Amino acid sequence: MHPASKPTSEEIAIAKWIKAHVPCKKTKFLSHSVEYFTASKAVDKLLTSPWSTPGKNKEESLFTTRESIVQYLDLLLRKKFFHRARKIPVSEQELKARSKKKEKKKEIDSGKKEKSEAEEEKKGDDGESSHAEEKKEKVKKEKRKIRLDMHLEQIFVDGNDAYVWIYDPIPYYYWLAGGGVVLAVVALCLFPLWPPVVRKGVYYLSIGAAGFLMFIFGLAVLRVLVFCLLWLISMGRHHLWIFPNLTEDVGFFASFWPLWKYECRDKESAIKKNKKNNGKKKSSDDEDDDKEEESGKEDAQLENNEEAEDKSETESEHTGKDFEMIEKDDEQ
Repeated sequence: MHPASKPTSEEIAIAKWIKAHVPCKKTKFLSHSVEYFTASKAVDKLLTSPWSTPGKNKEESLFTTRESIVQYLDLLLRKKFFHRARKIPVSEQELKARSKKKEKKKEIDSGKKEKSEAEEEKKGDDGESSHAEEKKEKVKKEKRKIRLDMHLEQIFVDGNDAYVWIYDPIPYYYWLAGGGVVLAVVALCLFPLWPPVVRKGVYYLSIGAAGFLMFIFGLAVLRVLVFCLLWLISMGRHHLWIFPNLTEDVGFFASFWPLWKYECRDKESAIKKNKKNNGKKKSSDDEDDDKEEESGKEDAQLENNEEAEDKSETESEHTGKDFEMIEKDDEQ
């Protein structure tokens, strides 16, 4: 293969057009998340692109047939816009191993209480969710997961092969954001040259921002103090949080709502919960005892039936003998 020359402006424009109009999928390639496209879809799109229609001055179009598009895309491949990859279907064993690892992580993160509550809810909703689970399983079966590996033959083929993008142009808004940061830094360095009115305004804004931060820190300390004092006075019965979402991972306005949260945890409620748990255990034990009694009764009934059958057989034998004796007397 000859060393690839620098791409022309036309080739860059076509590569940008393909990346914008041809559907791409994301996957992992050698432990890196990448985007790839299918060769046949790229060829189909380029057949309807501006480069496949004649120009205003009746100029010949760049793409006339699928073969011409394949040759051009092969040229882009040599110039390192993308490379060919090999699709490898992921086996069910690998998917199961990954799902087991994820489940183990979730179980470690969540406590035992959450597990018990989830199990109770699942038992109640098993009948309702069985149909939905079947649908999800069907959808999962229909979707085939694949992973990519490097292909040994780096050529462009019109088919269902995957081609991973190497060309990743920097968006224009990145340049705008970078330029804005540079200008802001330069403006801050020239702060002594600012007009007095602007400097005074910035001074008041900085004081306001510092005061707001001190207010947030003071509020966080105050809510903890109020909670601890009330918890100690009530011996752990009353729980009061001011701004309960202040330290949670929520939005700015959501962190200040609700204003307070109060919970009363009585000892009676804890005793009731223990009684309920004990009652559930007793009911399960009683059910087991009932099952054992029923099985014992069934065994006893079977034994009685067998004894009755044995007795009937013995009686029939005796009656048969008496009948024979009576016949002998009659004959005499």
